[in-house]
Amino acid sequence: MLKHRGFPGRLPGTDHQFTIRRANKAGATKIIRRERYRDRAPADRRADAGFMAALWDYFGEEPFERGNLDAGRLSWLIGREVVAAEEPFDPESYEQLLRIDVKRAQAAFPEVFEDPDAFVWDAEEGED
Repeated sequence: MLKHRGFPGRLPGTDHQFTIRRANKAGATKIIRRERYRDRAPADRRADAGFMAALWDYFGEEPFERGNLDAGRLSWLIGREVVAAEEPFDPESYEQLLRIDVKRAQAAFPEVFEDPDAFVWDAEEGED
């Protein structure tokens, strides 16, 4: 499993996880498309926006390997703002290539693209 060094582990000040520490011995957790209903909690919506901001900051428009990105967090974006970069799509592979659908991401999370400093990542997190 590829570890994305320097990628934020979570949304600062919350328990919303963005990455996992180690591969699951039973195989990668399946990514499933989760519906985002209008009545979701503001903290959950902020976590989605924060994760998108981290993806954009780290990968931009380039395809990226799933690696140690959290399946639960990816599931809120998959099939909309994050799509498969190659076919066939294997939702249970750490090696699956993904990419940001920029137009859809800009429509869903305009704050991420309008204000690049909306989310500040602690550059020293996890470093000593």
